[in-house]
Amino acid sequence: MKITLIGAGNIGGATAIGLSSTPGTQITVTAAHPKTLSRFVGSSIATSLDNVAAVRDADIVIVALKPMTVRGVMDEIRQTLNPLRQIVVSMVPGIRSEELSSMLPKNMPLAYVIPNTAIEVSESMTFISPITTTPSQTAILEQLFSGSGKVMTVSENLLAAGTALASCGIAYALRYIRAASEGGIELGFLASDAQKIVGQTVLGAATLLSAHGTHPETEIDRVTTPAGMTIRGLNAMEQCGFTNAVISGLTAIVKHLDN
Repeated sequence: MKITLIGAGNIGGATAIGLSSTPGTQITVTAAHPKTLSRFVGSSIATSLDNVAAVRDADIVIVALKPMTVRGVMDEIRQTLNPLRQIVVSMVPGIRSEELSSMLPKNMPLAYVIPNTAIEVSESMTFISPITTTPSQTAILEQLFSGSGKVMTVSENLLAAGTALASCGIAYALRYIRAASEGGIELGFLASDAQKIVGQTVLGAATLLSAHGTHPETEIDRVTTPAGMTIRGLNAMEQCGFTNAVISGLTAIVKHLDN
């Protein structure tokens, strides 16, 4: 399968690296400047400064650009895209399907795919929203991206929420790790040791939920005893607005994306 990614920024570059580990894929990444492509030198990922040439033989064309550059690039490649044998995938936030479809050839198969940067290490939470892809084409995308983490197929109206929870959520999880690591330093650990402890703890918590299929409170109850240390810590965090802060942050993103 030949895949061309137009755009080698943070998410485009991470996606290229993640998909390159999938057997049977040939990845080409394009960018406007050679410096942007330097990170792929020596890898199995091909690079190009020519969008039209890179798109011509692709099976899947992934657009991972900033919203303000999309129309110009689409005008450039529109005549090269072939609705009979190609799928266009958009990773561009803030552009709805009606607007994007108007930039594409008639009857062009289109889907939105929203991964997060953990796709680079095959641990993404990726959302797929079929717009004009057939069930078989959607299945191809599901199989492709499931090799780089978890995949969930959703309607377009849930993409903003998925972006908040998973794409932006990477930053929120890392901010907790940073905060807890700083707490570990105050409690007496070296900075490097504190980060290692907290990182492994977060990984362990996520793995427990995945392995057991339980609700977070079930696992919390296992380590929370009456009048114990854990409940004291949880209550102190809630008094500082822990849960409300997280929910407020998520809803702020969705309101921004919906506007």
